[in-house]
Amino acid sequence: MQRIAESELIINSRGAIYHLDLRPEELATTIITVGDPFRVKEVSKHFDKIEVQREHREFISHTGTLNGKRITVVSTGIGTDNIDIVLNELDALVNIDFETRLIREKLTTLNIIRLGTSGSLQEDVPVDSFVASTHGLGLDNLLNFYRLDHHPEENGLLQAFGTHTQLHSGVCQPYISGASPTLLKHFVDGFHQGITVTCPGFYGPQGRILRLGVRSPQLIERLTGFQYGQHRITNFEMETSGIYGLGKLLNHHCLSISAIVANRVRQQFSSDGNALVERMIEHCVGIISTLA
Repeated sequence: MQRIAESELIINSRGAIYHLDLRPEELATTIITVGDPFRVKEVSKHFDKIEVQREHREFISHTGTLNGKRITVVSTGIGTDNIDIVLNELDALVNIDFETRLIREKLTTLNIIRLGTSGSLQEDVPVDSFVASTHGLGLDNLLNFYRLDHHPEENGLLQAFGTHTQLHSGVCQPYISGASPTLLKHFVDGFHQGITVTCPGFYGPQGRILRLGVRSPQLIERLTGFQYGQHRITNFEMETSGIYGLGKLLNHHCLSISAIVANRVRQQFSSDGNALVERMIEHCVGIISTLA
């Protein structure tokens, strides 16, 4: 087994991984990710006890306990470029020996649950509701840098998606990964379920037009109208596909939960997004604290 060089796995002077500034013992095996750094404290305020608080750049981490269960909440910032950092560093914390710089013989599987916000692409997925993503379909290109293989159903879905949306290789090369069934089964009652599309931006990549024209002006309608067997697209945001794709490759259980703050079909926006996010956090943290 080859030693991982200092330039590839960066460990700081206190023995913590570079971006997250966490040491292995400071991380729980159940992890909640949030995009907004200020949302970390909105999650950890529900903990019975906070034992670790770390901050470096946009990455803020709190580790504590709730109902006897140890949980880490970490902010990722926006976008799959940050997800690439966070997922790889979370995995390194549990599966690489920082002393020897060797991959551990016995690997640890993490539970990673994203709690974020999103825009709905279906009329019947209203503002102020919640979505549990069955799949993350990436328009962002991150997983195309890794060896992600698709099974036949996924290949069929991607081919149908490309034909329907007319998003050609000059724009993106879509990929798809599924949620962990082990986690998804706990988020059924009170949750819509469907495919979440992950975009590499908030404006043009999500069909918003301010002063710039876009190459796919019918993007919203085509995403809304896509159907493949029982699968349809419920919403889009900017992180889920990266979490699902990297989680699959690294053998972690991943799930993305979204609070719907906007409905792009009805052109509506939540009147109190903060209250909606707080309701999502309170409900989901209660479920997460009971996971095995």
